[in-house]
Amino acid sequence: MSSPLSSLYTELVIEHDKRPLHAGLREPFGAEVHHVNPTCGDEITLRLQLSQDGTERIEDVSYDAIGCAMSRASASIMADLLIGRSVAEIEPVQSHVDEVMRSRGRLEGDEEIIGDGVALVGAAKFPARVKCVLMPWKAYQAALIETRALGA
Repeated sequence: MSSPLSSLYTELVIEHDKRPLHAGLREPFGAEVHHVNPTCGDEITLRLQLSQDGTERIEDVSYDAIGCAMSRASASIMADLLIGRSVAEIEPVQSHVDEVMRSRGRLEGDEEIIGDGVALVGAAKFPARVKCVLMPWKAYQAALIETRALGA
């Protein structure tokens, strides 16, 4: 029987960790942010490029993630969810991820909303892992704020 922690590393998490989507820093980008999780040492450098036509559509999210499988898989899943969608379309997705991850395992993730992100929901039962999963999302939020500020 596997431990609860080892069950977090589902095949989907392992797949996103080993073959991350949209990894590698690309240009052009509107903002670049660097976040570190001081608890475990996970790091992410994330670049965000919004469309230049005023629609706030996410043209690209590229990143370099260093750390545990959960944080790297979260970055891969998040980038895949974001690219091609508008900031407005992403807001309920981000809210749901945040709510589920802070529920301490009481809420199940809705696959219709967060797609492959449901594979990360088990981490909600482990407070230290919640920070790993949410770090890429916090980096996205910071990059969005910076992109908007620079575009103003």
